[in-house]
Formats: sequence, structure tokens, C-alpha cells
Amino acid sequence: MKIVLAPDKFKGALSSLEFCRIFKKGFSEVWPEANIISKPMADGGDGTLEVINHYLHAKRRSLQVNDPLFRPLEGHYSINPSTKIAYIEMAIASGLECLHPEERNCMLTTTLGTGELIRDAIHQGAKHIILGIGGSATNDAGMGMAQALGYRFLDRQGKELAPIGKNLVRVYSIQSPEEKIWRRVRLEVACDVENPLFGPQGAAYVYGPQKGANSTEIAHLDQGLQNFANLIEKTAGTDLQQLPGAGAAGGLGAGLVGFLGAELVSGFSVIAARADLEESCAEANWIVTGEGQLDSQTLSGKTIAGVWAIAQKHQIPLAAFCGRMELAAGELPFAYSQAITPPGIPLTVALEKAPHYLEQAAHKFAIKLKQESIY
Repeated sequence: MKIVLAPDKFKGALSSLEFCRIFKKGFSEVWPEANIISKPMADGGDGTLEVINHYLHAKRRSLQVNDPLFRPLEGHYSINPSTKIAYIEMAIASGLECLHPEERNCMLTTTLGTGELIRDAIHQGAKHIILGIGGSATNDAGMGMAQALGYRFLDRQGKELAPIGKNLVRVYSIQSPEEKIWRRVRLEVACDVENPLFGPQGAAYVYGPQKGANSTEIAHLDQGLQNFANLIEKTAGTDLQQLPGAGAAGGLGAGLVGFLGAELVSGFSVIAARADLEESCAEANWIVTGEGQLDSQTLSGKTIAGVWAIAQKHQIPLAAFCGRMELAAGELPFAYSQAITPPGIPLTVALEKAPHYLEQAAHKFAIKLKQESIY
């Protein structure tokens, strides 16, 4: 029996590395001779840096940067000295995790800290940067990031603007730095959403509410994103509105492409390639995946969708586990799916006892396979 574990995190409860360890323990109690291969996954959001370090053993570098509200924060990223590849998670410097819930206000937040991490990585000799942009607290279209790398944003009077969401609508001109230190650096942006920059499906309308914006502010931010896109198209000839994923991370996806010439890539694909996931699935009897919640978005481009595609390609049955199931039985096309949390359990308890529930679920799954000889 060969099983490949390829889960995402259970947000607030289990990292993908913890999932693998606990599931393996529960399954092995029933089937100790099983060959269980752990391939923790991520999709570019929070937690990606931990997963990347698991595979590539890069060195951690810490430095003081600005948090989303311009306060000092000890940020960090990882860099491999031999390959010159750096791995940055924008959520560490510019994410919701940096703020208390009552501090969320994407009219006032900035990606400046993320730009400072990018700048430092380049100064440390990075020739290839992989940047995960999930979990952002911002809607500044990368103004802050770009300012950290030398760009300046001016209003009609030539006054420099603070790089925050509410000022997007006031930007009249953009000054480029003379020294473009990123020119010889390959920049890949791990992004698994396809939202346009502005409009009903854009950054402000879709993600603004969870970042503290009310309806009036969302309209203001959307107008600012349109203004910003028009300016970049005039100065750089790039129509960012036509770029799938431009609206990711409050428009940071657009800013990274427009200002730094970055490439938006699938976050899952970046991790899967470095984990040799597909190669590891050769001759597997089962693939096991999971995430905090299985719902209508499960197969729309994130980790489980990527794992499912590999399972289908190689005709390997897929088992999916989650903390909570929002779909009725039979709505997911997997060979096996299960919510690990017993019915009626409060969320706080479910999060706290997730390791116990997952171990039980793995134990139950192993018994089922052994009884039915499904391998």
C-alpha cells in the first residue's frame, strides 16, 4: 500500500506539515507496513514559506520592515545561497495576520513592507524571487511595494502621495527610479485567483469587505484602481485589466507585473514542482489531500484542484479530508471525502481539537481500506 499525502493547511488549526504527521500516525496504527509519503502543499497564501522551506532548506533572513500600517515589524524571508532563489510571503509583512481585527482598513494599509523584503532579497544576491501573495490586508495596487523599490507617486500639484489604497484615485503621475535593481531578477508571483483589477469581480468589490472597507470605501477604492490602471497603461503600455489575477492581493498582482515585469504563476504549481509531487504519485494506491473547508470553491483553482488533476491524470483514487463540509454527499467527485469534525461541535473546539479529530479520521480511513481491500 502506497499513499501520498498532499494536503493544504487547515487555517487556524493545522499546517499542511502537521496534517501529514498526524494523518500518518493515525493511519499507521492500523496499517503499519503502509508506505506513506508526505508532500505538504500550499498555493501561495499564508503558510507557503513554511512549506517551501520544508523542501529546499533555504536560510532564513530577518530584517525590520513596515507593517501594513507603517509600524516597525520584524519581517523575514528565505534565500538559498547556492541557487540564489529567494522565497517571500507577502502576508508576513503586509497581511491580515499583522493586524488586529479592529485595525483592518484597506483604505489606509500599504504593501511597503513587502517591497522592502523584495529589495533586501535583491541586495542579498537573489536572482530568482518567488513571491506568494495570499492573505493580504491591502488594496494599494502595489504602490507601497513599488515605492520601496524607488517609484514615486505624485498628485496634480506634484506632491508625493503616501502609498495607501485611498490615495490611488489621487495619483496623477508616476516617477520611475533611475536604478532598476530588479532588472536582472526573475520574479514569479504565486497566485491562484483570476480576479481582474477593478470592476464587480475586482480587488475592491470582492476582497475589500474582509479587509475592513464599507460600501462607500469600496467604490472609492475601485475608482482608484481604474485610475491606476489607466496611468500604467499610458506610461508602460500594459493593459492590466486584461491580466487574469491582476486583482490578487488588493491589486498587488497588477503592481508586480506593471512595475517589476513579474510573471503571475499558479501557486500550487510552484510548490508541486519543488516537491516533485507528480513523480511521487507514481504507482500510488491513494492520494490524500485536505483543507479547512470543502465547498463550492474547492475545485476552482487552489490546492485540492491541483491535486485532483494529478489524481485524474494518473487514475489514482483521491481521498479528501476537511474540518467542515459545506457540500452534500456526492457533490464532490472524489473516491472518499470526510469532515473530521463531529456534528454540532463549536468552531473554537473544532480548531483546538483538530489534531485529535484528524488522527481519528485517518484511523477510520485505514480500517475502511483494510476491510474493503481497496488498494
